[in-house]
Amino acid sequence: QVQLVESGGGLVQAGDSLRLTCAASGRAISSYVMGWFRQAPGKEREFVALINWGGSRTAYADSVKDRFTIARDNTKNTVYLRMNTLKPEDTAVYYCAAGHWSFQPSDFGSWGQGTQVTVSS
Repeated sequence: QVQLVESGGGLVQAGDSLRLTCAASGRAISSYVMGWFRQAPGKEREFVALINWGGSRTAYADSVKDRFTIARDNTKNTVYLRMNTLKPEDTAVYYCAAGHWSFQPSDFGSWGQGTQVTVSS
């Protein structure tokens, strides 16, 4: 099983940008579809972005489309989430996950511990 560690979260103002990083170990991520999910207080974990094995296919939640970009570097066993024009409603714990092409968290078997993103208005 692959181990995942997220980093790059923080407290920013609305309109700012952040880049989250997910570093993998234990197994090559080239075998997995990689995803980013987020969970706000009192809410269920929700899909944010997906990227396929080679990086040629991506998918985004409507709420982040055209603002967030997912990317991967299989040579570094790392996945990224670039977040632009952040909004207060983007405030959540962001999780990296390895699994299959799916928008459902239950289809991902490996998860990181999460990184907090807080956007002030």
